[in-house]
Amino acid sequence: MASSRSLNGGSLPFSSQRLLALAQQLSHYKPPPCSLDDGDEQERIIEETVGKVVSQVGVQESVTPIAQNPEKFKPKRAAVLICLFEGDAGDLRVILTKRSSRLTTHSGEVSLPGGKAEEGDKDDIETATREAKEEIGLDPSLVNIVTVLEPFLSKHLLRVVPVIGILTDKKAFKPTPNAAEVDEVFDAPLEMFIKDKNRTEEEREWMGEKYLLHFFEYETEKEKRKYIIWGLTAGVLIRAASLVYQQPPAFLEQNPKFKFPKIVDRNTVMR
Repeated sequence: MASSRSLNGGSLPFSSQRLLALAQQLSHYKPPPCSLDDGDEQERIIEETVGKVVSQVGVQESVTPIAQNPEKFKPKRAAVLICLFEGDAGDLRVILTKRSSRLTTHSGEVSLPGGKAEEGDKDDIETATREAKEEIGLDPSLVNIVTVLEPFLSKHLLRVVPVIGILTDKKAFKPTPNAAEVDEVFDAPLEMFIKDKNRTEEEREWMGEKYLLHFFEYETEKEKRKYIIWGLTAGVLIRAASLVYQQPPAFLEQNPKFKFPKIVDRNTVMR
């Protein structure tokens, strides 16, 4: 088997040349720098009201006027794991979760494994893999981390960093969902997030700017269970799929032109 050194210090054999080639391709990716808006010079302390990264509206931070000076912008930080593997049909698939129906916020929504950074996390990779282990029992030693994407901003302006990893042996992963947080663990084809099939969109408005919110409907083949992937989760996967397949989505992406209010607090959200 071919092998490659992962960003988190591990080294796992890849089960196919395709996965090795993908790992090598993604390892050369460099996120674009974040933009800077001259009119956005007020210090902002961003508060997030929920601890987990859920399927809310989210866009790449690089297309927003976020100041690069950390003294001017101090958001809470989070990370999600985009865990890819090769399906039985040879397609690339991504692991997703359905949030517990017992949760008081965003119950039943589809999301990527992930959550807020904790004080002991050394980087975004550790945050994403730790949360994946806590939520679905995914051992970090089974995942080759190959790259980190540019941050996204969630509905509450939480900075979410997507981490891409490759699960080289799907059979070694036995999902054990944390019942307090996750009802179901499933997977979906990554390519669906750059296709127009089974996708709908809604036009929304935030602070006078219109943008498109994408909804992807997916039905599992065996159980015939239906899921809707939207908002932040959809935005992250659109970006990941575009990068992996090296082509833009077959539909229009329309992000809002961000102009943040002078005061940003826990009540400031995208509508």
